Amino acid sequence: MYHMLKITALTFSHTHSDSDLTTDLSEYKKMVKICCIGAGYVGGPTMAVIALKCPDVEVAVVDISVPRITAWNSDQLPIYEPGLDDVVKQCRGKNLFFSTDVEKHVCEADIVFVSVNTPTKTRGLGAGKAADLTYWESAARMIADVSKSDKIVVEKSTVPVKTAEAIEKILMHNSKGINFQILSNPEFLAEGTAIQDLFKPDRVLIGGRETPGGQKAIKALKDVYAHWVPEENIITTNLWSAELSKLAANAFLAQRISSVNAMSALCEATGANVSQVSYAVGKDTRIGAKFLNASVGFGGSCFQKDILNLVYICECNGLPEVAEYWKQVIKINDYQKTRFVNRVVASMFNTVSNKKIAILGFAFKKDTGDTRETPAIDVCKGLLGDKALLSIYDPQVTEDQIQRDLSMKKFDWDHPLHLQPMSPTTVKQVGVVWDAYAATKDAHGVCILTEWDEFKTLDFQRIYDNMQKPAFVFDGRNVVDSDKLREIGFIVYSIGKPLDAWLKDMPALV
Repeated sequence: MYHMLKITALTFSHTHSDSDLTTDLSEYKKMVKICCIGAGYVGGPTMAVIALKCPDVEVAVVDISVPRITAWNSDQLPIYEPGLDDVVKQCRGKNLFFSTDVEKHVCEADIVFVSVNTPTKTRGLGAGKAADLTYWESAARMIADVSKSDKIVVEKSTVPVKTAEAIEKILMHNSKGINFQILSNPEFLAEGTAIQDLFKPDRVLIGGRETPGGQKAIKALKDVYAHWVPEENIITTNLWSAELSKLAANAFLAQRISSVNAMSALCEATGANVSQVSYAVGKDTRIGAKFLNASVGFGGSCFQKDILNLVYICECNGLPEVAEYWKQVIKINDYQKTRFVNRVVASMFNTVSNKKIAILGFAFKKDTGDTRETPAIDVCKGLLGDKALLSIYDPQVTEDQIQRDLSMKKFDWDHPLHLQPMSPTTVKQVGVVWDAYAATKDAHGVCILTEWDEFKTLDFQRIYDNMQKPAFVFDGRNVVDSDKLREIGFIVYSIGKPLDAWLKDMPALV
């Protein structure tokens, strides 16, 4: 049985003692309803798993986007994630509901998760680095406006350190006598394995105020996760540690990718093999093997945005040296994408103008249709800048999404869909097909930009026979057998691997 405390006294003024917070705290009441604002990549799967694991709890996922909620209520979910369909279908209509009636479900909920966009600001103070909390603030004001009972409000979005303090102030000044506790419960999901990550998380992090009220709120949320997560895997901290831990985790992971990508450039210059180097390095138990695969660069909704946010926070706190350190992680990532494009162009007689280049994979990683900050965007734009003709295939990304990504300005992707350009300009040099063989037919070169498993088993002899000669393969994910492709006749570039003689004769400017 789940319980959640009913909070009856809460203040954020330093003029009140902590005892004032708990003078009238009641005992636990039965917790019956959870609401999540935001039906995206985090909110949808997380709430679906909570509903599955907590059958006696009613879970509502709300969003103002009618098409998104319609999709969640259909057989074609709005996001692709292995295992998600089964979880949703087991719970939907029983204790899991998707709705556009945001205010109703927020009003009725005992715990409100907020999983809205926190895009990077594109103008004003902190533009290009700071997080834009417009949607978070709007959600907080709405919660305060519609609430008729005390609630626990949970930060699920990745937010800057001290966001909880700002949300507390908004709720306090608009509360009309309703009391709130704020918790930070950042997600640590990896797209493509999100459902398994939720079923068996290596840790669940909950941060709250170090007051009796805050600690009881932590326990209430902990009791939900304890239904299936071992207690030793549930970590509790103060609010600021929880908020910063999410940024730090993403920064450290991105740092590892940029480190091995920096090594990949040196490997190519010296004849070393980055796969062998990373394997040897990863065998050191102090380092480990994860996130040491060289690639065309990291992507996804979090890494770049969170590091830029971290840079801004460091600068605001008078730590320019620390800020500069984290900037380098982004710079190496940008360098890797530019280096890849330069290699493609230089190898093909220093021009790809009017040449067909097949792009295999557009999502930022396999087993997801997510294209946010995917390296494919910058690689494609780089090739288009040299007037290449692109033919793109990805098993999970639609033509509309690809055209949208290639025509939008940076950071526009992170705003709600209804605020994005409704009819993005079609890039005429781009064709999108639903078959790898159609993409590569009559192409001069093939760029592999996502590590989809199906790319490992393609009939490359068939692809070679139908391409222009010389035929090039630029493997941005190191998924193909370079030696076998060379036997067929391809000129192959694999990131961080010893270069073909051809590539040595056609050096890329980096």
